[in-house]
Amino acid sequence: MFGRIARRYDLANHLLSGGADFLWRRRAAKIIVNWQPRDLLDLATGSGDLALIIQRRLPEVNITAADFSPEMLEIARRKGVEQTVLADALQLPFESASFDCVTVAFGLRNMADWDRALGEMSRVLRTGGHLLVLDFSIPTGALQPLYRFYLHRCLPLLASIVTGQKAAYDYLGGSIEKFPSGNEMLELIERNGFTMASADPRTGGIATIYIAQKL
Repeated sequence: MFGRIARRYDLANHLLSGGADFLWRRRAAKIIVNWQPRDLLDLATGSGDLALIIQRRLPEVNITAADFSPEMLEIARRKGVEQTVLADALQLPFESASFDCVTVAFGLRNMADWDRALGEMSRVLRTGGHLLVLDFSIPTGALQPLYRFYLHRCLPLLASIVTGQKAAYDYLGGSIEKFPSGNEMLELIERNGFTMASADPRTGGIATIYIAQKL
């Protein structure tokens, strides 16, 4: 699926989010700058947008951008991501304690086993290392019904116009509905080797940044 939409993936993301995805990644990068990591793994890097903004803000950091889609990694390399690895998030090809920061933007939700994926992230992190997860969530309050209408009715149609691959986006609404958010996500993170997990909802809760430290 990601191979089919890779060529127009960035355009679709920017248009379908109304450009808010730029703001979400900038906020994530600002948090990471405060951590000053040396070795960072950007998991499910996709076309490399988060890796690139971190690379610009922290030119000394050693960034490894990993994804299971070769088509997406090819686009990331063309955009300037320097170090890419084809990898399955459920069985990472890295030694334990290889990184002091792991990021995953809009990728955890698509993984077949969230516990196993987070367990692998914990394994490759050094003790005290940081985790950042950025993903979609369901807003609360008056925005919720409007967002659900857009998510299930409007977004797949718009995506089909932009990418020519409506089927690739039909899954999106359901995946966001099923994906844990808020306290449920914090509990999921903390039961897989992390502590001090916290949530930072963005744009009314349409997306949320979760951070934590490895025990």
